[in-house]
Amino acid sequence: MSSALMVELRENLKALNLAATARGLETSIRQAKESGPGYDEFLLDLTTTELEAKAEHRLTRRVREAKFPLLKTLEGFDFAAAPELDIRVIRELAGCDYITEHSNVMFLGRSGTGKTHLATALGIEACRNNYRTRFVSCYGLVNELIEARQERELRRLIGRHARYDLLILDELGYIPFSKEGGELLFQVLAERQEKGSVIITTNLGFADWTQVFGDPVMTAALLDRLTHRAHIITCQWDSFRLKQSLRGRPSKIEK
Repeated sequence: MSSALMVELRENLKALNLAATARGLETSIRQAKESGPGYDEFLLDLTTTELEAKAEHRLTRRVREAKFPLLKTLEGFDFAAAPELDIRVIRELAGCDYITEHSNVMFLGRSGTGKTHLATALGIEACRNNYRTRFVSCYGLVNELIEARQERELRRLIGRHARYDLLILDELGYIPFSKEGGELLFQVLAERQEKGSVIITTNLGFADWTQVFGDPVMTAALLDRLTHRAHIITCQWDSFRLKQSLRGRPSKIEK
């Protein structure tokens, strides 16, 4: 193939937004000449490469937009250390049907049991399936909301959080909110009802949520919204971090 024809072909591919195909064009043509595939196989290889590149780019963009503090996957979770956890439920959630159904997931349990890891891993799976995802600590979101109200940007911020396919709220209950903060968080969750899914991690049982939101009537209304058709997973196993600390601690015999 002449250099002029190669340049023109590459420009056409770029114009069609087939950037990955354009980048690997010379290699693909050389390999085709060496192996001698049919036109149909050659075209299939080109389109497969392009689709894989687009999927990779899309995942990178979704993960960046989600703002995960750390990237945690299901493959990296120690299921053997959590024998009470039903792996089948987690695998089912990884399929993201709960997002299309606008249902929620709630991880309840003590600190160190991997709730944030599981929530993040499900968020990564949502990104792989091209769902708009946002990860934020409850305390961080409340601070954003209070600042937005002061700057007259509250409706815009609530609307933005309502448009995510999946909103992950981490560490509910670790830091109490002010009355204003509880009310603003309620507005975000109420706005999302039947529009998008929420994953919440918390160290509190439902009976103790009033400690965070203050108003028992508002708390009851919020729980009614969140738990409707929700997947509630209680993390009752021992803290992973505590186990690791104990393993690293010298025994009494060693002393």
